[in-house]
Amino acid sequence: MSEDLLETVLVPIASEDDAAATAEALRPYLDADPEVRVVHVIEKAGGAPDKASVEQREQRAERIFGVVERRFADSGVDVTSEVLYGTDVAETVLVVAAEIDASAIAFTPRGASRWLKLVSGDVSGALVRKTDRAVLVLPAPADEPGGDTDG
Repeated sequence: MSEDLLETVLVPIASEDDAAATAEALRPYLDADPEVRVVHVIEKAGGAPDKASVEQREQRAERIFGVVERRFADSGVDVTSEVLYGTDVAETVLVVAAEIDASAIAFTPRGASRWLKLVSGDVSGALVRKTDRAVLVLPAPADEPGGDTDG
């Protein structure tokens, strides 16, 4: 892979399991001195009541970031993390990708059924369809959660 492609990588993370799988999948591709920006989107309900308080969701985000930081601790790769807020996860990620001029967006697909994707929206699909930059869909390690999905 080109060093330029992985110069500034935006990595959206949905959960602790996703953090572990994505970090392990991404590590082998990071040879040079990349900037890895990990984000977690706290989805706002757009007028409907939220399922959990913002404080609870922010605490969850910190646990998610901790997983990524531990996975990269011995790699020499600097990882920065940021909590984002928005009503559309994919759109929120794409806005930040443009703001930081990310060279790529990298993620592992989440294991959701086709029915769930139809009902709730497909964030992965939207990231691929609506972006103007490279998208790296990484294979999740088979021994990690989400590594053997048929979504």
